[in-house]
Amino acid sequence: APVGGNGQTLYFGLAGTNSTDGHQAIEFFDPRKEEFLEYDVMKLIYQLSTPKKPVVGWMTSIPMSGGFNPQTGERHESPVMYTQAQELFDLKPIPTTATSIDADVDVLVLVHPKGLSAATQFAIDQYAMRGGRILMFVDPVAEADNAGADPSNPMAAMTADKSSDPGPLLKAWGVEFNNKEVIGDLGHALQVALRQGEQPVRHLGILGLDESTFNQKDVVDAGLNTVNVASIGHLTPVKGVQVATADKPCDAKGAQPCFEPLITSSDQAAVIPAQRFAMLFDPSQLREGFKPTGQKYTLAARISGNVKSAFPNGAPEGAAATGTVLKESAKPLNLIVIADTDLLQDFMWVRTQNFFGQRVASAIANNGDLVANAMDNLGGSSDLISVRGRATFTRPFDRVEALRRNAEDRFRAQEQQLEEELKSTEEKLTQMQSRRDDTSSMILSPEQEQELERFKQEQVRIRKSLRDVRLHLNEDIQRLRRNLMILNIVVLPLLFVGLIAGYGYWRRKQRSHFRATQETPATETSV
Repeated sequence: APVGGNGQTLYFGLAGTNSTDGHQAIEFFDPRKEEFLEYDVMKLIYQLSTPKKPVVGWMTSIPMSGGFNPQTGERHESPVMYTQAQELFDLKPIPTTATSIDADVDVLVLVHPKGLSAATQFAIDQYAMRGGRILMFVDPVAEADNAGADPSNPMAAMTADKSSDPGPLLKAWGVEFNNKEVIGDLGHALQVALRQGEQPVRHLGILGLDESTFNQKDVVDAGLNTVNVASIGHLTPVKGVQVATADKPCDAKGAQPCFEPLITSSDQAAVIPAQRFAMLFDPSQLREGFKPTGQKYTLAARISGNVKSAFPNGAPEGAAATGTVLKESAKPLNLIVIADTDLLQDFMWVRTQNFFGQRVASAIANNGDLVANAMDNLGGSSDLISVRGRATFTRPFDRVEALRRNAEDRFRAQEQQLEEELKSTEEKLTQMQSRRDDTSSMILSPEQEQELERFKQEQVRIRKSLRDVRLHLNEDIQRLRRNLMILNIVVLPLLFVGLIAGYGYWRRKQRSHFRATQETPATETSV
């Protein structure tokens, strides 16, 4: 952090060591993560006391490990998200046909559960009943799903069912996911161009989620600015499940599990049938019949507490015999569900380029941070997982920021209008030039000369207007600053001096009255 005016810097963090030469550090106490200071310190202590990397079991129905594609004959790289997880954790791939989850798995990641056998679902369920930590990605339209992939019939892949199907697992654990519904959101829709040269259009199904959609009290969302998602679904709590809000957390001793939203849509959102995204060539078609409901939909949630098994009648046929079958939680479940799988794909959050034979990725969104935060949080101790953000003591100048945003909006609108006027004038001049009848392109007709002169005057006017707009951009802020300076430098000191003078006058009056009382001779009367 810079200190003083001579370029000096101060580094303020925390370093810790243990008895086996292990060391961890918080390199810098970021003021933006002030409310999570307790979590960061506890995490540092936990890492020093447990130096082994958490084991993350990764089960996916979407190709993510890289390798050779026999259908296309090409080799494809692993997504950056998967490579990042390999670097941060002890990653352990688990096949979608597994009938048991090893006891050493600290966190189980399920990506696009689909077509899982009853035996595999039972293995996941029993892992959850043992107090497992699960990060699940589901999706009504998973773009990376190879369902129906056939080079000879491209239409088959476009019309195939690409929705996740976790079976009875989620509902038994307290959350419902409708794999036939996609959330469209006017408030966060991004502009996309499907083909080069086309005008970008706003896509209701491709969203750029910002800080207003994140749960600022949960460490999973800490430090996130933007998360890009595509054709994301929504989650709802099962009837009877506790729902945590910013003002009212769940009862830790409650008999029902707790449903805590992590990411929500804006209130300009509505449900869109997933089938409308099949063979969608024009995103503007999604606007037809779209009416925001005013409701905020839950796009990602945390479920915690004791839950019931999804297999109350015992192990299904083909399930592995792993001892006692648990029909309810032996330890509380910790589950994070995100209703989108596309956020894991590179095109949603990174730009990659080849640099001397190596793939270099530059992040354009915080998708990787979101997933890393979730795995890191679930991989810690139960006490660490339960820590939530505390109150912040930062007092930003909200009014100044609001004035600046309003001024920028006004400037942007006026600038756009002026630019459109300038463009219209240039187009008219070009059209006049194309209608010339003479053969010499250097000779202008009288009409063109008048139009050219008007064009120059219009340019001068537009540029002057732009300068005026920029000049008055921060006028409201400067006025507020001037008023505060007058208040602090003139009004408050005069008020203070007036109070002191008034108090001194009152004290003098009190003394005068006291002396007068002492100097007046006493009189006696008798009857």
